[in-house]
Amino acid sequence: MEGWKEKKIHDFGKVVTGKTPPTKISEYFGEGYAFITPTDLVYDNYYINHTARQVTELARSKFKNYFLPPNSISYTCIGATVGKSCLNRDYVLTNQQINSIIPNEKHDAHFIYYYLNIITPSIVAIAGGAATPIINKSSFEGLKVFIPPLPTQRKIAKILSAYDDLIENNLIRIKLLEEMAQNQFNNWYANNQDFEEVNLGSIIGHEIGGGWGAEEQSDEFSKPAYVIRGTDIDELPNGKLEKVPFRFHKKSNLASRKLQDGDIIFEVSGGSSYEGVAKTLLVTDELLKQFDNAVMPASFCKLARPIERKYSSFLFLFWRFLRHIKGTEVFEIRSASNIVNYNWTAFLKFQKIKKPSEAELVRFNNKVEPIYKQVYKLGNQNQYLKEARDILLPRLMTGMIDVEKLELEL
Repeated sequence: MEGWKEKKIHDFGKVVTGKTPPTKISEYFGEGYAFITPTDLVYDNYYINHTARQVTELARSKFKNYFLPPNSISYTCIGATVGKSCLNRDYVLTNQQINSIIPNEKHDAHFIYYYLNIITPSIVAIAGGAATPIINKSSFEGLKVFIPPLPTQRKIAKILSAYDDLIENNLIRIKLLEEMAQNQFNNWYANNQDFEEVNLGSIIGHEIGGGWGAEEQSDEFSKPAYVIRGTDIDELPNGKLEKVPFRFHKKSNLASRKLQDGDIIFEVSGGSSYEGVAKTLLVTDELLKQFDNAVMPASFCKLARPIERKYSSFLFLFWRFLRHIKGTEVFEIRSASNIVNYNWTAFLKFQKIKKPSEAELVRFNNKVEPIYKQVYKLGNQNQYLKEARDILLPRLMTGMIDVEKLELEL
């Protein structure tokens, strides 16, 4: 650890606390630049590829002191979301729950990103606020750190980035594969006028609300199972399983909710002022094998099992198509607090769906089902890559592995 020095986070560069433009001025929001909030971030997400909202060029001109340049690092500093972070590839704006670092020439941005991940327990320890932990700017930038000189930072970052670059490439491939499957469905479904129109509920064989169980095992809650929430749905195909809760359940509750190949999870409660519910997840054997125990949907979700397995991909892609064109919003019930509930019973009873013939369905499944096998295979690869990277991370950041002896092209 020769050359490593004690510093403070403000020595990394400029620290900026985010700012939310007034929502009553609609011209601030629209196409343009990513507007990052803690809910947009996922633990371990390296780069951020999507935000629920964007801000316009007008917002950038009005809030230029809060805009972050490429190669800045954003880090959530409030409540249960403390420790979510990302590297910014482009100009972005964050809200006030996020502190960001714009590195100076003496520090490597990728190294800072990884370093913040490893010292999160120390950052959480300085949080104030009884009910909601808050790390203010002065506490954040005053935190003492122990870091190596720039060449060593770059070597460490290069080793760890190699894993995250592979993960990022897999994420891109997963997105392209999902888009391919969805486009195939959209074109196929739109161009077949001879499909039989039926009520949606007629092709559902078993449907039931999810459960939550108990945190501790007992005689009553004796059966272990992972619980997939609506908030987990988007990231599971990417191989991000680590945040899925593991709980204990009544034997009877798990028996009727245990997920199997071909099931679909449908989110029926949650949402926000700008995003509804109706997110869906196709459950396959490839996904279930990534868990080391039984899996079931959470209480704000429904388990939907088609009358036959052959309808699973068709139904899943129909629901994704319907949500994309805002067809699911008809059945949303919004409360004054912006919590969205879904009228699932009416949805099954009144929503129409065009049912393909047996031959058409076989041809369609032969095209799309291999795509989803590949999606979950790539997600599984990402799991292993993250595990390998996470074994290296603390060893590199504490000098246990001497990178000076490694020959790396920088």
